[in-house]
Amino acid sequence: MQDDGRSALIGLYLERRTDLVRFFTVRLRSAAAAEDLVQDIYVRLSGIDQPVEIQNPMAYLYRLGSNLMLDRLRGERRTAHRDGAWLDSQTTRVGIHEISSEPDAEAAVAARQRLALLTSALTELSPQTQRVFRMHKFEGLSHPQVAAQLGISRSAVEKHMMAALKHLSARLP
Repeated sequence: MQDDGRSALIGLYLERRTDLVRFFTVRLRSAAAAEDLVQDIYVRLSGIDQPVEIQNPMAYLYRLGSNLMLDRLRGERRTAHRDGAWLDSQTTRVGIHEISSEPDAEAAVAARQRLALLTSALTELSPQTQRVFRMHKFEGLSHPQVAAQLGISRSAVEKHMMAALKHLSARLP
């Protein structure tokens, strides 16, 4: 099978395609996976540049399919191992129970409500006190940095912060 070996192999493939699908469906336990694998066999056959001498073309098709199947299974195993390792690194477990780092729905709703109350309470402060509070608490600036940026004394920053905290503690539960 040397002259025009590729077209003869493809002809044999087309003739025995249903047998190949049935054979690999049993091994892969999935008709869809078997169809994909048999299609990969065709892609490999159509990619052969130079015809090679093949003593047993039918055995060649099954061997090619088996090699592709093993490559696919190894790849899936590597993927599962990698994904499992990533999940283990991102998850905290206590015994067999997985602990989520995400807050539950009730906690998220409560946090949103608390934030809405905080925002509302902040609007009740004077503009300068709001500015001082936002710069210190939200932007992370120190008292001396806030004082320098606003051109006020450090003592004034501290007084604005105390007034803001007193007001917020009275307004928030």
